[in-house]
Order: sequence, then structure tokens, then C-alpha cells
Amino acid sequence: MLTFTIRRLILAIPTLLFISLVIFLLLELAPGDPMAQVPLTVPPEVKEKMREALGLGEPMHVRYWKWLVQFFWIEPQVMFDHMFGTTYSEDKLRVISWQHRGPVMDVVVERLPQTLWVVGFSYIVGILIALPIGIYSAYKQYSMFDQAGTFITMIGYSIPPFFTGPLVIVIFSVQLGWFPFIYDTTHQVTDWDSFVYQLRQMIMPVMVLAMQTTAQISRYMRASMLDNLNQDYVRTARAKGLSERVVVLVHVLRNSMIPVVTVIALGLPAVFGGAIITEQVFSVNGIGGQLIGAIQANDLPTVQTLTFMFAILIVFFNLIADVLYGILDPRIRYD
Repeated sequence: MLTFTIRRLILAIPTLLFISLVIFLLLELAPGDPMAQVPLTVPPEVKEKMREALGLGEPMHVRYWKWLVQFFWIEPQVMFDHMFGTTYSEDKLRVISWQHRGPVMDVVVERLPQTLWVVGFSYIVGILIALPIGIYSAYKQYSMFDQAGTFITMIGYSIPPFFTGPLVIVIFSVQLGWFPFIYDTTHQVTDWDSFVYQLRQMIMPVMVLAMQTTAQISRYMRASMLDNLNQDYVRTARAKGLSERVVVLVHVLRNSMIPVVTVIALGLPAVFGGAIITEQVFSVNGIGGQLIGAIQANDLPTVQTLTFMFAILIVFFNLIADVLYGILDPRIRYD
């Protein structure tokens, strides 16, 4: 397993380099000019100097190489300096946002906790709800619970976040007045009352994101459980006198989790993508709002950096899914 993990980590390097090149070329071909936001009263020679200051006057391959060095070499040094108080990255040029005129990663580090609070909590809630629903629906196939669960989860999976977001705001915030409809990112938890308020303002965005997570994972869990409940080893386990709880929750569940692990591992980057819309609906000042603002301002370094970070998440969780295969199923060996 260790050899396989090291081999996959080494293979991830050219994969990520290729993805970064594709992202860079797509953004280069995209229409738009960062100087379009500059007032018309600015003289052309000043605009040209601004373009040179942003590095737009250099050849494409030079700008791509500089971004690679900044992202993979200088930014890790900045993180190392911050952790251990060293000065390796001092006076080195980092990835600069054209919109904020400051390092992109500084804004990401500032906004990432807000996104992780909402996205991470919603994903955990979605998984904890989805797994029992999928298991019980498969065990009680065609029952009222199974049919009701199928109906509700299909609706939850079909309705996009940009519809469910305003819908829950109208119902739970405007009509009932239970929860605040704007997420206060400046709120700090200092006592019990502030902690309760933090939970109240998280409920609606977490509800919206967890709805699709629950619908997707519960359907995969149900299908995988049904596929294993009719296998020969299940009949053998029952014939040996094992209790139904042990048969279902130990033998069947462990084998059924193998395909579901893929859905769970690869679903987290997708939740980050869905959070982009949800953050806009609930005014969460996270990296989703940062990405939308960068796209509107033609801030290519920020768009490129955030998009590449999503790609890193996908590659990383692919590796986690493969490693978990070997843990859940002893028959799978990579070494």
C-alpha cells in the first residue's frame, strides 16, 4: 500500500502540471482585458505601463513559468516562514491579484475558514444522514420508507442550489423568521450565545448543500446494499447463525461501502463547486465569492489559482479513494 501511495503521488505531479497548463491556456484564450476596468481618462501610455507592471507584456510561456514558480516554490516558502518564523520568501514575488493588488493566497487564507465551516459541516451532515437512509431503504426494499426516501432524495438531487437557496430563505427567514438570511462572516464565537447564533446562521446554507449530498450518497448506498444483500456470502452468514445485525452492519455494509467511498471522496470537490453558488445566495464571504469576483474583474491570477486548487482537491481525493479501497476490501492489493 505504501509503494502504491508513493507511486500515485509521483504520478500526480505530471498530472497537475498538465492540468495547470490547460487552465492557463483556457484563461489566455478567454475574452476580456484587465485594463477594461480602467477609466477612459487614463492616458494610453499609462495603461501600457500598467500592463507591463502586471506582467502582460511578457510572452505566454514566460508568464506560465513564473506562475508555476510562484505557486509551487515561493508560496510554500511563505507558508514555511509563517509557521517557523524564517525569512526564505522575503522580497520574492508572489502570485499577485490584479483586483486586490495583493498576494492571492493571503485572500484565500483569509476566506477559506468561512468556506470550510459551511462546506465541511454540510458534507459531514449529508453523509451522516445519507448512509442510514440508504442502508435502511435497501434492507426494507419497496417499503413505505423506501418509496418516500426515493421520492424525497430524487427531488433533492434534481433541484439546484440556486433554487433551493432562495426558497429556504423565503420560508425559514422571511416567512417564519427563524434564521438570519445573511451570513455574518465577521461574527466571532466568544460565549454560548454567540455559538448558538453561529449555528443558526449556518443552518440554511448547510441545509442547501447537504440536501444534494444526502440525495446522491443515499442512492448509491441503497444500490450497493441491494447488490450485496443477494450475494452467496450473505446467505452463508445467515445459515451459520449470525444475527441479522451482524450480517447487515458488518459483512454487507463493509463490502457495500467500497463503491460508495468513491462517491464520498470525489463528491467533496463537487461540494466546493456548489458552494460557489450557495455563498453568493447567503452572502458568505468565502472563496466562492472570491472566485466570482475575480471572474467579473478579469483577475486571471486569482481565477487560475483557485481553479487549480480545485483540481488539486480532485486529484488528492482520488488518491484517498484508492487507498480506502485496500482498507475496506482485503482482496484489493496494490503492492
